[in-house]
Amino acid sequence: MNRKVICALDTSDLNEALATVKRLRDHVGAFKIGHALTLAEGLSVIDRLQDAGAERIFLDLKFHDIPNSVAIAVREAARRAVWMMTLHITGGPAMLTAAVEETRSFSEQNRPLLVGVSVLTSLDQTTLNRDLGVDREIEDHMVRLSMLAMQCEMDGVVCSAHEVKALREAMGSRGIIVTPGIRPSSGDTHDQKRVGSAPQAIADGADYLVIGRALTSSLDVEKTLGQLELAVA
Repeated sequence: MNRKVICALDTSDLNEALATVKRLRDHVGAFKIGHALTLAEGLSVIDRLQDAGAERIFLDLKFHDIPNSVAIAVREAARRAVWMMTLHITGGPAMLTAAVEETRSFSEQNRPLLVGVSVLTSLDQTTLNRDLGVDREIEDHMVRLSMLAMQCEMDGVVCSAHEVKALREAMGSRGIIVTPGIRPSSGDTHDQKRVGSAPQAIADGADYLVIGRALTSSLDVEKTLGQLELAVA
């Protein structure tokens, strides 16, 4: 098993998700779910996946709302023994702090990790500047928002392989870095603009790598991990 690998279950089909968990649970450290499964099945899907062998669930719903609403959402997710969840850092310090304070009502063993999202991997520089009106380079914008997350005592941040090095240098040893958009060198980038390789992301300071289609569609998981240059640990 490689504990650094998080498998993304990008499907709304519960049976498919359960089968994938059973097939990959001995190879990866966690499973990520998002709107596709939770909107179709409700939060009870977390229990079903845990029963199938998903010991750690990464709930990627990117909460972004007023502080009280986000605190309630975090509480409900924590009650399901979620291991990690995402929030949009642009929700601001009051929202982030409310989420952090909510997790502190749970025991250390049951407390979920909160990681902040700054710029989605589907966005590029042109979109950030021209369409969203943010007058910064992507890397600079991500560093600034990520440092805000750290000031609010979040557990970490999400970033593409392109920004891992800069964020790790800015954050130092504080916080974990979760990196999606990991592809084999010959892989399709699909709808993500900023992708990268597993070895480089880890070398630059990423703690966890999110991998989806490359794993879920693989007929030989160990071979695929080898192609990604990820040793089974």
